[in-house]
Amino acid sequence: MPYHRADTSAQADKLSGIVEESDLYEGFAPHVETSEIKTLDFYNLPKQTGKEPALRSFTEIQQLLQQNKKRDVKNILRENSWPINSPIRSQLWPALCAQHLTKQNIVDGFYWEMVHQVFGTTELSEKPIMLPAFVDATHCLPYHLTSTGRAVADRIVNVLGYDCPDITYSPVLYPITSLLLHFMSEEEAYLCLAGLVGSKEKTFINQTKLQHEVTWKTVMQIAKKHTKSAIAYFQRICPGQKLERVFMDWCWWILAGLPFQHLVRIMDCFFHEGIKVLYRVALVILNLFHKECQSNNEWSPDNIKNDIGNALIKFCKKIPVSPAKLLHAAFSIRGLSTQYISRIFIKTEMLLKSRSALNSGSKQLIKSRSSDNLPTSQSQVNIQMMSHTLTIREKLHSESCRNLLFTLWSWLPVRITMYQPVLLYTTEEHGCSLTTFYVRVEQHEPTLLMIKTCNNEVFGAYCSSRWFERNVKDDKGQRQAYFGTGETFLFSLYPERAKYPWVGIEGDRDLGHSSELFMAADSKMITIGGGEGQAIWMDENIRFGKTDGCKTFNNPPLCPSGDFEIRVLEVYGFVGV
Repeated sequence: MPYHRADTSAQADKLSGIVEESDLYEGFAPHVETSEIKTLDFYNLPKQTGKEPALRSFTEIQQLLQQNKKRDVKNILRENSWPINSPIRSQLWPALCAQHLTKQNIVDGFYWEMVHQVFGTTELSEKPIMLPAFVDATHCLPYHLTSTGRAVADRIVNVLGYDCPDITYSPVLYPITSLLLHFMSEEEAYLCLAGLVGSKEKTFINQTKLQHEVTWKTVMQIAKKHTKSAIAYFQRICPGQKLERVFMDWCWWILAGLPFQHLVRIMDCFFHEGIKVLYRVALVILNLFHKECQSNNEWSPDNIKNDIGNALIKFCKKIPVSPAKLLHAAFSIRGLSTQYISRIFIKTEMLLKSRSALNSGSKQLIKSRSSDNLPTSQSQVNIQMMSHTLTIREKLHSESCRNLLFTLWSWLPVRITMYQPVLLYTTEEHGCSLTTFYVRVEQHEPTLLMIKTCNNEVFGAYCSSRWFERNVKDDKGQRQAYFGTGETFLFSLYPERAKYPWVGIEGDRDLGHSSELFMAADSKMITIGGGEGQAIWMDENIRFGKTDGCKTFNNPPLCPSGDFEIRVLEVYGFVGV
């Protein structure tokens, strides 16, 4: 039956430490096996001198949340080491997760209606239920949940999978569900997860295999910079092991390795700040492990060289610092801003997407140049009839138009050649206005942008992301200047035929920010490519433009004069993508 927690605000506000044995487990939900939870660490802490500031109450934090003072809340969460059993989390965690909810008007009883839809009843089944495919069966960590608590966790992730079909791979979702259930009811835990999964401003839980891979590779790249000594040590003692195998399990150092007390304090901050908290903790773990390896025989090279990843998890179980010291070290790491992490993440994602397209196999690439993956005959006729960019001269033979189309098609990512093109926007029919351009084009991904100048030059760009992303804001509420991925490329069709892919496809070397300037747009202009020049720039009236060489694509100017007047702009989308 649904469990509803009694109002604990008075408890949460008054409790500042473990006072009496009878109150030892008052902060936990009924479906928690409290006898397994160790709280002795808190008694072993140095006695207070009376000078330490009192722990902050939920009421104080709630007021700051209502005033949108997120930085103040962040500082409080980092500095206040509430006891493991504090009732504050029964209110604090739901409030922190609620600020990320995108569905602001979830009606009362929504969760139980979903439960009834999925299972036909709200009664908790005594038989095990099959978990969604996105769950990692080897890491269904229950922590201190009872058998009933585990059944509740199973039910929550099933309902979430039903309500969020876009989740295809999320190994950390089950452990986070379990953690939430230690301090709240089933319905509250579901609403918290809905907020974390649906958050648009921050990342909390990866939901696809691509996101999962990008995340651990991001952690690896950050570690190479911020824990250089540790990385060098591991590579020296284990020359045959690849770092990738160690970092693939980075999240389990924290979720499966650290003691429960440490994990709960990390979650206090995680539910407000997002996954960057886990990044920071992972770096501290690496540094601490490296230090112990040099002073403790238990972690000598002979004992760990065969499996550093497993050794890291074992080390975390015995981590030699308190939760407070662990977090203090994590938040003391300099040069690890949200912007820096985001830049590494985006670059890693670009590389993976780009290589996925390029490495899809030579047979597929050859096939994409045959008639099997070209537009249908009717689509080819339609394009030739509608297109003003593929018709270079008024009396150009249709076969030449077809050859230009075939050339262009051979440059597209293989998966896109399986879809049929559709003309979304043309200045010939829809007028010369960026506003109209955005209305007709901005929600489509990808798009093919083609320009014909008054001198009959024809060139353009394959744009991998939606033009709507020009409106996406970062953590500070500012619009991002550039967006897009490394799948974006430039091309010229007349008088020269050439393709100019992203320079970053060739390798992992750091090419700098100027090599990642794919797409930019606002109400006054459109830009594709940047860095010491703009490959394509057009004004708000879609009449005049300019083209330069740029670092993102290492291209020459796409027309000899550099400046050009637009005769026709056409934008194509792809049906079914």
